[in-house]
Amino acid sequence: MKTLYLRIVLTTIAVMVFSSLLAFILANVYYQYSLKPYNDQKLTRMAKDIASFYESNRGVDQQAYLQHISKLGYQIYVVDSSGHETFYGREFRNQRLEKSAVKQVLDGKMYHGIANFPSQVFVTGFFDNELANTIGVPLKGESNKQQALFIRPDIQLQFGEMRIFFSVILLVMIILSILFVLISTRYLVKPIVKLTEATKQVAKGKYNVELYVKRRDEIGALASHFSEMAKSLEQLEEMRQEFVSNVSHEIQSPLASIQGFSKTLRSAHLSDEQRNEYLSIIEEESRRMSSLSKQLLTLASLDKESQNIDKSPFDVAAQIKQVLFMTEWSWREKELAIEMDLPSTMISGDQKLLHQVWTNLITNSVKFTEEGGTLSLRVQMEDTHCHVEFQDTGIGMSKESLPHIFNRFYKEDKARSRTEGSSGLGLAIVKQIVEMHGGSIHVESKKGKGSTFHVYLPKM
Repeated sequence: MKTLYLRIVLTTIAVMVFSSLLAFILANVYYQYSLKPYNDQKLTRMAKDIASFYESNRGVDQQAYLQHISKLGYQIYVVDSSGHETFYGREFRNQRLEKSAVKQVLDGKMYHGIANFPSQVFVTGFFDNELANTIGVPLKGESNKQQALFIRPDIQLQFGEMRIFFSVILLVMIILSILFVLISTRYLVKPIVKLTEATKQVAKGKYNVELYVKRRDEIGALASHFSEMAKSLEQLEEMRQEFVSNVSHEIQSPLASIQGFSKTLRSAHLSDEQRNEYLSIIEEESRRMSSLSKQLLTLASLDKESQNIDKSPFDVAAQIKQVLFMTEWSWREKELAIEMDLPSTMISGDQKLLHQVWTNLITNSVKFTEEGGTLSLRVQMEDTHCHVEFQDTGIGMSKESLPHIFNRFYKEDKARSRTEGSSGLGLAIVKQIVEMHGGSIHVESKKGKGSTFHVYLPKM
């Protein structure tokens, strides 16, 4: 399996090679269409000047003169009408030249071998050391004998040291480029390797992963988001374990009571009064288990279908009155005073879910309010929200417990909550339903003074 490091290295080297080939081809195209005509004209002027200077100075030894010119960095070929030919300077790699080209120059015309040299993709014509790749001019030799002079630059002589210099630069550049690619790619891939190892740890259930990646690019952002994800998963796992533990505890307690009293009922030495008392306890514990299972199912349903609520317009005040009527037996049993300010108020929401909200809040207020207390219910429409208020004169809650009362299974007084049959899920259900409607809920409470729940729901 190819690693990401190897893939990046090979890809980068491939890009370098491809870019070099493409750059060479483009440079060759530029030479063929721009530099080659320019070089042809420049060398034509040079050849004419050489011929003109010699023809203007008849006392100059032609052979010595052309030998001197060749030493300045040129390759020269001279031929006369009788076919006598002389070479000056470095030997041509290819000495083939069409007879028509020689005849053309001997007839007094110019030969533009550089401009007409055939183009090739990977060979820049300027460097082709061929006799055909020259400029030809007519030359009046000794005794006015007609000659043809062909000339081209001696690339090895003119650019010898520079060519070696540029070759060394190119070689060093390639080596250093590959070396820096290896190093820089290792730097780029190292955080990803850490992320891979961290992913393996998370897959094994180890969420306490620290990634020390101090980068501000996309990889740094990825590492940061991964760390946040790992912390969220760790918190979620802790919540899951706590949830399972709480559910197990809540189920185990009534089961233990039912099991214990069921064994006791088998005894033949119990009075009818004791039997009825134990059966009442078994019935109450069964009812508590049934309530717990319903609330767990409600929470599971809310978690699964948080976006699928069936909204419709309805009178929230009328719904609260209905819930109050349904729970009448509980607050009349405690002789609670009910104060209502419930004008007709239309909102849009899921009637079934909000019915559960009002039921839980009223039931809680009745449950934790002593006999003879007061329960106040108010509804009022504000600028952007409908404000529903539940106020009681019950036992209240401490300041320390207020931030936690909407957590699942939270109970401020576990002993009292047990006698009251509380599971610690009611307010968690209320909060989730309210937030599903785009609303909010908060509570004000003082120990021994009572509590006030404020529910805010959007208008229609």
